[in-house]
Amino acid sequence: MRDDRSPLDAFVEPARPAPRRSRQAAVRWGSRLVTVGGDAPVRVQAMTNTDTVDAIGTAIQVKELAIAGSEMVRITVNTPEAAAAVPHIREQLDRMGIDVPLIGDFHYNGHRLLADYPACAEALSKYRINPGNVGKGDKHDRQFAQMVEVAAKFQKPVRIGVNWGSLDQELLTELMDENAKLAEPQEPRQIMYRAIILSALSSARRAEEIGLAPEQIILSCKMSGVQDLISVYRALARQCDYPLHLGLTEAGMGTKGTVASTAALAVLLQEGIGDTIRVSLTPQPGEARTQEVVVALEILQSLGLRAFNPSVTACPGCGRTTSTTFQVLAKEIDDFLRAQMPVWKTRYPGVEAMKVAVMGCIVNGPGESKHADIGISLPGTGEAPAAPVFIDGQKALTLRGDNIAAEFHALVENYIERRFGSKAVAPLST
Repeated sequence: MRDDRSPLDAFVEPARPAPRRSRQAAVRWGSRLVTVGGDAPVRVQAMTNTDTVDAIGTAIQVKELAIAGSEMVRITVNTPEAAAAVPHIREQLDRMGIDVPLIGDFHYNGHRLLADYPACAEALSKYRINPGNVGKGDKHDRQFAQMVEVAAKFQKPVRIGVNWGSLDQELLTELMDENAKLAEPQEPRQIMYRAIILSALSSARRAEEIGLAPEQIILSCKMSGVQDLISVYRALARQCDYPLHLGLTEAGMGTKGTVASTAALAVLLQEGIGDTIRVSLTPQPGEARTQEVVVALEILQSLGLRAFNPSVTACPGCGRTTSTTFQVLAKEIDDFLRAQMPVWKTRYPGVEAMKVAVMGCIVNGPGESKHADIGISLPGTGEAPAAPVFIDGQKALTLRGDNIAAEFHALVENYIERRFGSKAVAPLST
């Protein structure tokens, strides 16, 4: 039979799978509502590394993370002093006009802290409970129930967060013993996967039995290996419709942590798995905590799932571009756009989807510039000292001389005002 398909058809990739349809949880503080799951966009969250007892320092870091783009911020609640500080942190944030919801991270003694410090329980918008760290033996079920009862009383959603580094050892031992009796036992790693998923799902079912609504439950099963994380979340996604929190735990610092987190999260998000993410980067000395938020935003924007900041396309450079002019200009433009976004979000609706190209020579420069909203092709080595500027796909003008960078910077600002200024809305009164 004759095949009328073009040979190119074989190379066309299928569209991104439809997102996994989950329930929708609501995380609130005052008039601020952050929905997670359902038809909500994939949410970004981060965690402070301050001593929670330092209410001012913690509030300042929460503010920094929120301004960077974190839609929820988790704080450690590990001691009575930390629990007592939580309402003060919330008060400081409210005074600063930062309405980002706070998540309390509880281990070992959360049942006591939530019961003894009701103001802490109320000031938090969500609790994180690790079922592997709520007690052993007969204490496990009782202390888990106490925490869930507080969440139900104050109508707070809960993330039941299983972590392979703190997995319930009694459950794991039980499954390992059962596996050893089989005629054909599974590999230990597969049993660990089963234990992690079972811990999350059984804890969720128990929380519902205690009185927590299904819509108030979010699950996570964090691993530190990329392939492990992908395997576990694929299986978990098939077995429930709870919203899922993604994150590669203990990802590491610098390039290693960024690449590993991106590799794991991108695969799952591309498959429609994941409703909220956190990139667990270890900050390098002197590096801002906000770097983990920047990486999370870039992952979502690179996949086309959300738009947060105007994107700057720039070539990597080669022997044709011995000048660093295009590198300096690309960084200046990128830094400028990011710095302005907190103001532009209300002044210029839609600007976050803008694309800018800063290219270093004539090879790909004009083509990339035409595909951007506004782009410039700087002269490469041996090329005429001229830089054509393209606006909305058309060549608009050519810049020459020693002031090209400043002139292009002004053109970008003028373009934003002309294109997005007509959509401006007045900021909400406070």
